[in-house]
Amino acid sequence: MFALGRVAGNFGIGSGATVAGFIVASVQHLRAFQALYLFDAITCAALALIVLVAVPNPRLANAAAPSDSGTGFRAVARDRLFLILIAANIVLLAVGPALFQSILPPFATTHTPVGPSEIGVIFFLNTFFIVVAQIPATRVVKRMRRTHAFAATGALFAVGLLAVLLATLTRSTPAATTVLAGVAIVIAIGECAQSTVLGPVVADLAPPHLLGRYMSLYSLAFTAALALGPAVGGAVLATSPDAVWWGGALVAALIGAGVLLSGDRIPEPLAATASNAPGDPTPEAA
Repeated sequence: MFALGRVAGNFGIGSGATVAGFIVASVQHLRAFQALYLFDAITCAALALIVLVAVPNPRLANAAAPSDSGTGFRAVARDRLFLILIAANIVLLAVGPALFQSILPPFATTHTPVGPSEIGVIFFLNTFFIVVAQIPATRVVKRMRRTHAFAATGALFAVGLLAVLLATLTRSTPAATTVLAGVAIVIAIGECAQSTVLGPVVADLAPPHLLGRYMSLYSLAFTAALALGPAVGGAVLATSPDAVWWGGALVAALIGAGVLLSGDRIPEPLAATASNAPGDPTPEAA
């Protein structure tokens, strides 16, 4: 479910941006922007109607009874592991996808021979890989421990951010574009692993009567990262452009190492834990 949602979201973002870009480039008039925003508003209203009419809203009769700890966001705030994961996720997304999306274009056009057309190709590759690789990435991550998969996300972001600096070492536009295209692909793979791991972890941590609140805070993490990344990244870019990338890589690596040191605090899928329960035969013995 999380993987398909990720595919649909990125496909919509990528295809919408591509079509809108062609429309604006061909018309080159203020009315083109106005028409696009009007169409966007209409589609959002249509989606709201579809959700209201077609999506069922089952009662919570079958859910576990609320505990004495409460049912509001105060009860969610008492889950320290969840809050730590959300905070780590916000920072990880801020130094990964958010820096890539917001800071890479001005950095690349200023410090590398890459121009606007090449940047468009780079972002297309990023979106394309997220759409294509999300389902295969889900199958790969299912074979890994969640702590290892989340740590791998931090490592991928760190490698991708450091690789941006390689594009500044050449004056060849094709070479720099190739390097940044590789960065786009590495960041995309990291995004696939991140969404595949953390969404199910949040769902497993949440009590049934608080699932909606847990998931709403998890969904807000990406929005918070998109605000934090450009704000911090822009300030660092103005003082030390290279520090954006090696600093972001250091933060991503530290988060990955912290997750590895957390041990078994991050829950594994129920099927995996059940198969490893005391007294159960090992897969080889079975």
